[in-house]
Amino acid sequence: MFDKLLIANRGEIACRIMETARRMGVRTVAVYSEADAGSRHVAMADEGWLIGPAAAAESYLVADKILEVAKSSGAGAIHPGYGFLSENAAFAEACEDAGIIFVGPTADAIRAMGLKDAAKAIMQKAKVPVVPGYHDEDQSPDVLKQAAADIGYPVLIKAVAGGGGKGMRQVHAESDFDEALEGAMRESKAAFGDDRVLIEKYLTKPRHIEIQVFGDKAGNAVHLFERDCSLQRRHQKVVEEAPAPDMPLALREQMGAAAVKAAEAIGYVGAGTVEFIVDVTNGLDGAEFFFMEMNTRLQVEHPVTEMITGYDLVEWQLRVAAGEDLPVGQDEISINGHAIEVRLYAEAPANNFLPSTGTLSRLRFGATGPHVRVDTGVREGDQVSIHYDPMIAKMIVWDRDRSSALRRLRVALADCQIAGLNSNTAFLIRVAAHPAFIDGELDTGFIERHAADLIPETGGVPYRVLVLAALDQVLRRAVDARHMATKSNDPHSPWAQVNGWVMNDDAHEVLRFADGDEEIAVTVHYQTNGYIIDMPGGSVRARGEIDVEGNLIANIDGVRSIAAVVKEGQLITVMSHGSAQRLTLHDPLEVGDMEDGGSGAITAPMFGKIVQVMAMPGDVVEKDMPLVILEAMKMEHTLCAPENGVVAEVNVVAGDQIDDGAVLVSFEEKE
Repeated sequence: MFDKLLIANRGEIACRIMETARRMGVRTVAVYSEADAGSRHVAMADEGWLIGPAAAAESYLVADKILEVAKSSGAGAIHPGYGFLSENAAFAEACEDAGIIFVGPTADAIRAMGLKDAAKAIMQKAKVPVVPGYHDEDQSPDVLKQAAADIGYPVLIKAVAGGGGKGMRQVHAESDFDEALEGAMRESKAAFGDDRVLIEKYLTKPRHIEIQVFGDKAGNAVHLFERDCSLQRRHQKVVEEAPAPDMPLALREQMGAAAVKAAEAIGYVGAGTVEFIVDVTNGLDGAEFFFMEMNTRLQVEHPVTEMITGYDLVEWQLRVAAGEDLPVGQDEISINGHAIEVRLYAEAPANNFLPSTGTLSRLRFGATGPHVRVDTGVREGDQVSIHYDPMIAKMIVWDRDRSSALRRLRVALADCQIAGLNSNTAFLIRVAAHPAFIDGELDTGFIERHAADLIPETGGVPYRVLVLAALDQVLRRAVDARHMATKSNDPHSPWAQVNGWVMNDDAHEVLRFADGDEEIAVTVHYQTNGYIIDMPGGSVRARGEIDVEGNLIANIDGVRSIAAVVKEGQLITVMSHGSAQRLTLHDPLEVGDMEDGGSGAITAPMFGKIVQVMAMPGDVVEKDMPLVILEAMKMEHTLCAPENGVVAEVNVVAGDQIDDGAVLVSFEEKE
């Protein structure tokens, strides 16, 4: 075993690898960009080396810099994590040439599976079933369009290189093909430097089930059962679980055998995942399954496999890379219980899952242990920047069966407190509580089909949120007032009291909150033992305290509960039971709100690059018509007209780098 390991990655996966390396007595080396200088993975490592600016293309993707650090630091091996250089055959080859162990498969295996069309040809030869489609070299639009017609709509356009949903488009009618092809090729070129695509039959009710495989240098290969990754948004996984719900034993054995056959076909070494699409139109019994691709690396969702098998897959990776045989044979691997993983993202589900950036002004998780695990690369106070994936953490739960695991998941998510930016916590709670999800009615269209339940329209601010916001505000003012009174020359002055004293009036104050354009007045009456809080919908009696962790311990009409309220300037975030509601506290001493462009303009939701502009001054547009495509946080985002109108000005062209809040398109004022 090598003494020192360099992790050529960042975030939660770098931290997770370091935990295993430390347990095994292996020292760790972190590499970091200028944006990550104060990050958790750098703090965890035994040593950290700066490798370049924030942009991944100038830091984490520069193989020469990482190899130089490995040599200079004396690292005997490099673990690439996932993403970045993890499936880069040239990097694996460069490590070998430099005499440094690459913790992963051989360069030949990476190349064999790196291009989806070539991978499918290998699988067909190995008798592994593949999805019907077009995988040939001719990439002319007319040929691709004819191939789609021959396959029959709906079809799926997929980038030949890469993954993660980039360069992928569903097409349901021939009239939509040209635009979808252009978008898929453009996105694939930007993400992978390769605009080639393939066309596949799109299954209308598929489940995404993948098999974890492992091989060693002695030629042994095993699988560690399946993971169900069917719940996806924009072709990216949101929830993963193992084993797959309602999986028939016969199908499990067939898919496991096919996955091992796929690994053996390329002499695979290390951890890999064989991804299958399963047609569940008539359920899982007797269902057909088809090879999609093989990920020649550790997967984001590997913890659920670890939880049900009891094995540390990173330890297996390190031992196999060092030349050891697999620690167990296929007959020794069994399933124990059920595990579910959710990805906590900085994003706004109600706004088409648009990524969110900002400072994690509060980041707290509930208790962890044998049943609940949290993998994260960020801490409270850290930034979620525009430069990298917006995942905050992975939460993994385990219990003896799926029903028990789901219960633990709902409780664990409800204990999360995330403020400073948008998150998908409440969305995940609704998924975990949805009757169809509980019943195991899974397929890749689940989120879209149940969107009304999972992303409900807002119906105003709940009264409880207003009470918590007002209670927290007056309690914190009381603490501040007491502190100031102790420093006053006259601490007994009525002006230094904390009971809402007002000259010639009863003891009360009015707090004004805003939820979007709606302003809500809340009156707090000070009582001997608490407060009476008047709201538009009625009054409640409340009291509370702020504990040492900054939590609000509230008693509202005799019901005690715990919440958290974070105030950043005039913005207040109320967190309770996994939900986070943002309000603005109107302070009469503050300057009025700045204009944000309103509905008279399209503004950039974040820093990014303009990919395409589909509007010109004078154009008559309809509400929701696509006008600008913005590339940010590794994905394309289509910005649409907010309402019917006439374009007045277009302030950007393709290729422009723009700042958050920049006005991209403005509209003529209505008469």
